[in-house]
Amino acid sequence: MKLYNLKQHQEQVSFGQAVRQGLGSQQGLFFPSELPELGDIDALLEMDFVSRSSKILSAFIGEELDSATVNDMVANAFQFGAPVAKVKDNVYALELFHGPTLAFKDFGGRFMAQSLAAVSDGDGKITILTATSGDTGAAVAHAFYGMENIKVVILYPKGKISPLQEKLFCTLGGNITTVAVNGTFDDCQALVKQAFDDAELRQDVGLNSANSINISRLMAQICYYFEAVAQLPKAARGELVFSVPSGNFGNLTAGMLAKALGLPVKRFVVATNANDTVPRYLQSGEWSPNMTIPTISNAMDVSEPNNWPRIEELCQVKGWPLSDLAHGAVSDQQAAESLQAMHELGYLCEPHGAIAYRVLDQQLKAGETGLFLCTAHPAKFIEVVEEILGQSIELPETLAKHGAMELLSLERDANFEQLKTVLYQAQD
Repeated sequence: MKLYNLKQHQEQVSFGQAVRQGLGSQQGLFFPSELPELGDIDALLEMDFVSRSSKILSAFIGEELDSATVNDMVANAFQFGAPVAKVKDNVYALELFHGPTLAFKDFGGRFMAQSLAAVSDGDGKITILTATSGDTGAAVAHAFYGMENIKVVILYPKGKISPLQEKLFCTLGGNITTVAVNGTFDDCQALVKQAFDDAELRQDVGLNSANSINISRLMAQICYYFEAVAQLPKAARGELVFSVPSGNFGNLTAGMLAKALGLPVKRFVVATNANDTVPRYLQSGEWSPNMTIPTISNAMDVSEPNNWPRIEELCQVKGWPLSDLAHGAVSDQQAAESLQAMHELGYLCEPHGAIAYRVLDQQLKAGETGLFLCTAHPAKFIEVVEEILGQSIELPETLAKHGAMELLSLERDANFEQLKTVLYQAQD
């Protein structure tokens, strides 16, 4: 498998190189030079989750890793399911929160950890540097916790993720260093990009990123779109609409790659909160990010989504007009109303899923089947959900355990020199 840098197409790397580097020169994202043909999609959908995912990922990786190795990687990473739950007639929820940190990031984080172990020769330093607006941090921290020769540094905006999200990954210690940054998630992402632009620093600490910018994470996310369709009635496959809660746009990118591989999807719906850079762009053609606005769906509080260039590249490669993307932006009040409405239907959700549900419910047409992504367990946003519903919800054992532990985070300003100091100290 070869991948090219979206900013410098002449820079081409192998899967292993892309996993180890994270980003190309000029902070460019890697993109597959070819999209594999998967053949009989109906037969593929009859396979079990691990076998099907191994086949999908082997098609991407090619001969670089043998099929037995890829199967082991997938089996180790995907030790939990992605069930589909019916919310009402023709509307389903894809539940991506059954992993160890109760969020969709478990799929990508754990597969990336397996990938990095498979393509590394064991020599030299590896430091995973990533920014999180909520769930990435926990998934990455738990995926890499205790792995030999790998250090992890995670940046997050102080006071802008839920307390239980914070406790889930900022209580581990060991090879995991967490930094509460006085700023926004976009500030955290900017610091990560600065670090990757510093050639000396990158070499000294062996920088790698576990954000959805890393191609291995993105590839893992393709797999649960196939798993979702496999669980739906066959009659629904011809008129299927996915609604994707979107912040950094990795999930949407993965879904569109799944469609490029042959997954039957009629269209995608881009669902954002008040940080609506993409919906406004799709309407006006003008890319004009605003200041990031804090919302109750904090994992989507992103004004400048990193993965958007991949979506534009994919549309260009496939000849898909960007105008085919349906879209909608949802306020906190509207998200709360939709969360309440689903609860009255007997389905317990959280703000990010509620946003995807609302836009889907508004735009679904007669004869279509809608499927929206639920990216985290409602208990990860327990304060918000309980206030909206006016009742308490049960706390899963994982959250209860970490909720009682001491925070180990450092607090730093959005300052690159301070970050460099943290990265060097993490090597000790």
